[in-house]
Amino acid sequence: MRILLIEDEREMADALTRVLSKQGVVVDHTLLLGDAIELSRQHVYEAILLDRRLPDGEGLSFIPQLRAVGVDTPVIVLTARNEPRERIEGLDAGADDYLGKPFLIDELMARLRAVLRRPTSLAEPQITIGTITIDPLHFSVTMDSRPIDIPRRELSVLLALAKRRGKTVLRSTLEAAVYNYEDEIQSNAIDAHISRLRKRLTDAGACVAIHNIRGVGYLLREE
Repeated sequence: MRILLIEDEREMADALTRVLSKQGVVVDHTLLLGDAIELSRQHVYEAILLDRRLPDGEGLSFIPQLRAVGVDTPVIVLTARNEPRERIEGLDAGADDYLGKPFLIDELMARLRAVLRRPTSLAEPQITIGTITIDPLHFSVTMDSRPIDIPRRELSVLLALAKRRGKTVLRSTLEAAVYNYEDEIQSNAIDAHISRLRKRLTDAGACVAIHNIRGVGYLLREE
């Protein structure tokens, strides 16, 4: 899952990024509404987390701007402005959900899963390939209902490949699934993730294979 976080408190943004990353979420962060519009045009996000008090304006003004350029990504407002009247303002402005600060990360993840289950969401259902089933919402992999332990970055690669199973996935697409736009990416990082992922899948008896399409990317298919 890749999300956009619009939050001007650096400490809050860093904490959220760290915690969400452990849940398999790639977080692109900005503190300005102007930058947020540009990022939402450049990348496909599955959800947007939006603060209200921002340096260049009221966060709620971002929602109609987003819809005006044809982006229907779910928006969850995260804010200290949590009086009933303010919650009503947020929902009437087009927010898909509204969560007051402070909040539990488990509740935030539950609300993310809830908006991603809605029919208009970009989230995909569970993916079964070979003998494994991948659950994008809960960021997990199982085989015969038993969990398979795969580190989050390798699992992000697997999910990106599984969404396009049987088709070549560009290296740049895999990098976007694993890293945010501020990360420094080593030239062999994806190759290293693929190598470790192949071994884990083979050891688990997953009956899938990852093929290297030289100079282009990788392809996942059932064996």
